[in-house]
Amino acid sequence: VQLQASGGGLVQAGGSLRLSCAASGLDFRIYTIGWFRQAPGKGREFVAAINYRDGRTYYADSAKGRFTVSRDNAKKTAYLQMNSLKPDNTAVYSCAANPYSSSSYFYTEYYYDYWGQGTQVTVSS
Repeated sequence: VQLQASGGGLVQAGGSLRLSCAASGLDFRIYTIGWFRQAPGKGREFVAAINYRDGRTYYADSAKGRFTVSRDNAKKTAYLQMNSLKPDNTAVYSCAANPYSSSSYFYTEYYYDYWGQGTQVTVSS
């Protein structure tokens, strides 16, 4: 199983980035995909998730209104569109696959079975 996150980079505050998470080796259709981030010196935190069963999306408060998570099951790829980026969004962003369809299991990294390597997002002021 492999999850490959990409699309990170350096962007000015107010800019946008679109992250991709390409999956292989698993039945992508039956996994919820979550996005997490880890800033320097901090723990990993939940950003967003998209439910495999009904496509509903879930966001951390800090991401609501600015970030959009989506998926394309045919391409086995999930996306995280990030708009109006701020310097405190600087972090390594990782995607992960979760076999649950209940949102109770989306917000904690413990319930995710597979992880991508992460992509660096740097937002300059």
